[in-house]
Amino acid sequence: MKKIITTKNAPAPIGPYNQAVLSGNTLYTSGQIAINPESGELVLDSIENETKQVMENVKAVLDAADMTFDDVIKTSIFIADMHQFAKINTVYGSYFNEETAPARETVEVANLPKFVNVEISVIAVK
Repeated sequence: MKKIITTKNAPAPIGPYNQAVLSGNTLYTSGQIAINPESGELVLDSIENETKQVMENVKAVLDAADMTFDDVIKTSIFIADMHQFAKINTVYGSYFNEETAPARETVEVANLPKFVNVEISVIAVK
């Protein structure tokens, strides 16, 4: 059985999808971009701040499902410019314990929603 997970602490979906779906003990999140949920504005002043907002949005969705980054088993990172990888990776890595970090792929793409620079989704298991 699936349960829809929503929170006002992360951006509302901008299409026909939900922030996350919990199926059994597994959480599947939609990709998060750097929309500040309070203002509705994009955070694009630096790739570091953009990535931090993305990770805070992911954190809010995890919190709504009573999970943490420790429960994340897989992440998908989509970036518009692989030259930004090191900066994105530094911020991303600060949210995980390196010894127990999840599996992940990082893919450079031509465009992302709202033409942002980074989008991240996760799968978590409690």
